[in-house]
Amino acid sequence: MKLLRKYRARRQLQTSLTWDFFLFNLILLIVMAGSTFMALQDVKWRMQTTRIVDPELKLEAGMYVNGSQTRTEIDRLLQGSGWLEELDADRRVIRVQGRKQDEVQQYSEKELYELLSNRNGQAYYYSVAALENRGDSQYLLLKLPRNYVNINVNDSLREPGFYVPVFYYLAFWIILMLLLIFFYSAWVARRIRRPLHQISQGLKRMVDGNYSTRISLDAEQEFVQIREAFNYMGDVIENTLAEKRHAEESKQRLIVDLSHDLKTPITSIQGYAQALLEGRVEERERQVKYMSYIYRKSAQVTRLIHNMLDFLKIDSPDYVIRLEQSEIGDFLREVVADVYGDIEQKKFVLQLYIPDQPIYAVYDAELLSSVIQNLIGNALTYNPPETRLRVQLIPAETEVIIEIADTGIGIPKPLWNTIFDPFVRKDEARTGEVGTGLGLSIAKKNTEKMGGTLELRDQGQEVTVFTIRLRRKLDEQPRLNRR
Repeated sequence: MKLLRKYRARRQLQTSLTWDFFLFNLILLIVMAGSTFMALQDVKWRMQTTRIVDPELKLEAGMYVNGSQTRTEIDRLLQGSGWLEELDADRRVIRVQGRKQDEVQQYSEKELYELLSNRNGQAYYYSVAALENRGDSQYLLLKLPRNYVNINVNDSLREPGFYVPVFYYLAFWIILMLLLIFFYSAWVARRIRRPLHQISQGLKRMVDGNYSTRISLDAEQEFVQIREAFNYMGDVIENTLAEKRHAEESKQRLIVDLSHDLKTPITSIQGYAQALLEGRVEERERQVKYMSYIYRKSAQVTRLIHNMLDFLKIDSPDYVIRLEQSEIGDFLREVVADVYGDIEQKKFVLQLYIPDQPIYAVYDAELLSSVIQNLIGNALTYNPPETRLRVQLIPAETEVIIEIADTGIGIPKPLWNTIFDPFVRKDEARTGEVGTGLGLSIAKKNTEKMGGTLELRDQGQEVTVFTIRLRRKLDEQPRLNRR
């Protein structure tokens, strides 16, 4: 049964219906052939039972000359498998009444005399008569199979009831054909109506808001395609709603987080600025300390606002990137040099691996610089001093790989599936100066806009390894997101 369902799922509806129609006609043909055979056997039996001896059959050819014979008598002769031949002066057959059963077209005089003796062993009974005033016809030859000389079927003596079974068989064939057509039509309609009903019910439940509805049906290929498309549509709608709910929750959390992240430094800035303005801090050292704190807090506010603006404009159609095939080794050294001061301040151990030979890749310098600085900045923010930071450039056949790895505290496994989503942060307790959770999301989108990918994995002691993959040539197809 399971194999039959799989076979039906691979067949097209047109093929299935054509095959079923062929089988239906084959069955109908077999039934009709069987019924016809039975009817013929019955007719044959009835003909045999109605055969009678006809002693009035005329066996002399002279009885059929000069119109002395009647039409009934000729019919009796012909029904008895006999026939009449008209011969010319040379005894050639020029006309035949009835169905001639031999191949003789001319008789010799001697041969004809021998045949007219009607000796035992002859296949036919012969009788001849002369014809007068018949043009080329000189003789009338009567020929009749020997076994029909004394026996003949007489239609006029048949029973009237002989025709009744023929009507019965015809009525039986018509009724049987109508029944078969009815059951075949009902069966085909049911096969089509059943999956359509399931699809209709599924759509109704989907319209009513039950987006978890899925349909399961066993039918031909077209219905299987509709089933797969329907279930896929249900998955897309459910995922879209889930993403929408997640986005709404994330936006609400963003508002709360931004309010907190902005309120805290702004409150501190206001407090320290007011203390300086009112002259409550007279020592120069404390004044410098307060101004330095105001500067750091204002930079934090600026960074928050900048990240938010980047996230909002990154999906805008007006967001322009400038992709070029450029040398990336020296570029990566410059980016690392820009943040080297922060690396030293945090007492990280830097491991920089960049090949000496020129390596080219397709990238936007501004976007790629922000991606790398974001990844290095996260490593500096969340890991303790003495952490080993590795930045490595790896050339491949069709792509260039940049790995930024560290041996710090790592990212909790539950966050791995959502780490690149907006507003997801490693520190959910919001202790210290942490961001809005937009950095990695922006970095991933920027990498994908350059035709590359950004992935997270771990490797031995390096608990966090970010891998950037970029194309080497502009004409290469962008890699699919393998997240």
